[in-house]
Amino acid sequence: MTDNEPSEEQITRILVLHGPNLNLLGRREPHIYGTLTLEALDRALRSAAQQRGAELRIVQSNHEGVLIDEIQGAGAWAAGILINAGAYTHTSYALRDAILAVGLPAVEVHLSNIYAREEFRHRSVLAPVCVGQITGFGSNSYVLGLQALLGALGRRDLSGE
Repeated sequence: MTDNEPSEEQITRILVLHGPNLNLLGRREPHIYGTLTLEALDRALRSAAQQRGAELRIVQSNHEGVLIDEIQGAGAWAAGILINAGAYTHTSYALRDAILAVGLPAVEVHLSNIYAREEFRHRSVLAPVCVGQITGFGSNSYVLGLQALLGALGRRDLSGE
């Protein structure tokens, strides 16, 4: 280990959840979601995390129960959750309850500005149990969300230094 590498105790572990249809990034409505694939987004996010002494476990699922299981399991190992629940953002009280139950700080992120879209997207049932929400900055929403989450955890400043 070099002087610049964090020790095992200093590594902040974060669960990143991608909800339904995010596996279609790069193909699905590129005028809204961009052309970056989920794989490329995950690579960029891992790189940003590594620079800040964080380790990510990244999961994408189209199934609500899988996302809930991941949240519940994160209570045993993660310091926080970064979540883009997709359309479940607006409907899933079960995801909301899981976030609340594990007691981990969570940041909600969205690629598009959900408040500039259809009316049904303007309400998030997750936002009240998250420490914050970042929406509308494309793939940068994830990096900004990671920075904000690490800042909320008090483990890293927002610059990553």
